[in-house]
Amino acid sequence: MSDAIKHECGIALIRLRKPISYYAEKYGTPMYGVNKLYLLMQKQHNRGQDGAGVASIKINALPGIDYISRFRSVKTRAIDSIFGKIGKEYKNLKDEYPEKAEDVDWIWENMPFLGDVYLGHLRYGTHGLNSVDNCHPMVRENNWRSRSLAVAGNFNMTNVDEQFNKLLELGQHPKHKTDTTTVLEKIGHFLDEENQRLFDYYKKGDYTNKEITQLIEQNLDMQRVLKRAGKDFDGGYAMAGLTGFGASFVMRDPNGIRPAYYYADDEVVVIASEKPAIKTAFGIEYSEIKEIAPGHALIIDKAGNPELKEVVEPREKLSCSFERIYFSRGNDPEIYTERKNMGKLLCPQILEAINYDLKNTVFSYIPNTAETSWLGMMKGIENHLREYRKKAILNQELSEEQLDEILQFKPRAEKLVIKDAKLRTFITDNDSRDDLVTHVYDTTYEVVKKGVDTLVVLDDSIVRGTTLEKSIIKMLDKLEPKKIIIVSCAPQIRYPDCYGIDMSRMKEFVAFRALLGLLKDTGQWDKLQETYNNCLAAAGTDAFKETNFVQDLYNLFTHKELSDKVAEIVKAPEVKAEVEVIYQTIEDLHQACPNHKGDWYFTGNYPTPGGTGVVNRAFMNFVENKSGRAY
Repeated sequence: MSDAIKHECGIALIRLRKPISYYAEKYGTPMYGVNKLYLLMQKQHNRGQDGAGVASIKINALPGIDYISRFRSVKTRAIDSIFGKIGKEYKNLKDEYPEKAEDVDWIWENMPFLGDVYLGHLRYGTHGLNSVDNCHPMVRENNWRSRSLAVAGNFNMTNVDEQFNKLLELGQHPKHKTDTTTVLEKIGHFLDEENQRLFDYYKKGDYTNKEITQLIEQNLDMQRVLKRAGKDFDGGYAMAGLTGFGASFVMRDPNGIRPAYYYADDEVVVIASEKPAIKTAFGIEYSEIKEIAPGHALIIDKAGNPELKEVVEPREKLSCSFERIYFSRGNDPEIYTERKNMGKLLCPQILEAINYDLKNTVFSYIPNTAETSWLGMMKGIENHLREYRKKAILNQELSEEQLDEILQFKPRAEKLVIKDAKLRTFITDNDSRDDLVTHVYDTTYEVVKKGVDTLVVLDDSIVRGTTLEKSIIKMLDKLEPKKIIIVSCAPQIRYPDCYGIDMSRMKEFVAFRALLGLLKDTGQWDKLQETYNNCLAAAGTDAFKETNFVQDLYNLFTHKELSDKVAEIVKAPEVKAEVEVIYQTIEDLHQACPNHKGDWYFTGNYPTPGGTGVVNRAFMNFVENKSGRAY
């Protein structure tokens, strides 16, 4: 994507179902679980570059042994930093106690982080400073293992204020007003209550406190804890947790907004945000990887038995479609097919825009995530050519030379746009930065017929339009084409996201800027105030979270009118070529991704009331000239 935006976080959880000696004997190292966690996290590195964190639990560790460990880092190569530290601990232990190097049980007891359950998190910060304190897992420790909790997740909550106030009503005094802290303390509170409930029950019997502790760990009902904690969460989430006694879980929001997948056999239970990570790390078939159902949690008890249980009543499945367009790795076979279909479905609009003149058109893409969709687009162009050739063959009036030319013709495909990853625009002052931005991308010269060719350049999405305006279109214009067509695999991004991606300010979207331009052009600027008044009147009522008032503004104009205005915005005054922008339609997006219809970015149809409230608040912030987040 030419306009970089924040990604979603990634999670990884591994539960070893055998004693550590089993893995040491079979795989030659007690570090089997650690190595697999490293692989899972590296294969999801696309989901987080702001930091990383890991936690582990030693199940049935004797008193005096540190049973819970956590390492976090915000270094440039955070994953390598963390696992390098773990590897160094292992080496130092063997070097210091060579006589114990083969005693796997001793190493397990004495090495920090070596455990039975592992939790990893990749952070892509959507809010707050990029400090190690903001990295997951977050830990809530207690001398009773069954009350200790580590939580990490891929989530944003839209009702943080409401959740914070509930903690106050419970008598708590939270240190921070963030969704991460709120979630940790909310689950932790009900974990405490479940502990107390079981303690009171067993205390009536003839049990010692030590015996009761064991009974609590064997019988603690994590489903009940998660049901009580999550009943009023509003947001998109895949939330993972470890308890101090070894039970673990990953719970998913009722609309399935954020992704979560799992695999289990007699050796391991593994959960991750993406299928390819599990596939690569464990060398299994895709068919063996299952999806955690919306509103459910995969709960793994102390003994290592996994069970999928409902914790929130499932609603309509509206998995994030932007996940499929851009965030997830494209080597997932389903995502690969979907992205190719997206490109293919854009072809009718493209062919119309070039007036079917393939001879004078060059097809390219903006690296790198759009490449798969570009392959689909080229397949669609080839399908059009095949039909054209059929008709030509049936035309008896064509000469042999003309027929031969038609049969040999191929679409012109070139790599026109190259990103110079070594260029860093932050090293200079604001006045000089724009000039550097124009050189972040470079192009391939002498492949375009000047004043004749049309360039069709595919991108996966157009969010802010800044890079198009300041760099890419200017750069392509230097090739002197007749026309430049920028094609977006994603529909027009009109509305903010509040479920895990930093896209909360309306004025940053080029589609919204286009809307403002059209309101001015057509003398309907007063509609802004009218919509603001509707939001203001609804604020504090149920209607504020039931009605997206901003949709009325977009409904004043057609899809093409907005696209044409975007093209006008991203075309700098000095650009000589004609510029057109083509967006994917909502209908074609749903056709390409039939099982992932979460399209609130594009339609404004939010899956939760909190999301609708966010868009109305974001619009009010724009009108009031407030720069803060809307949630």
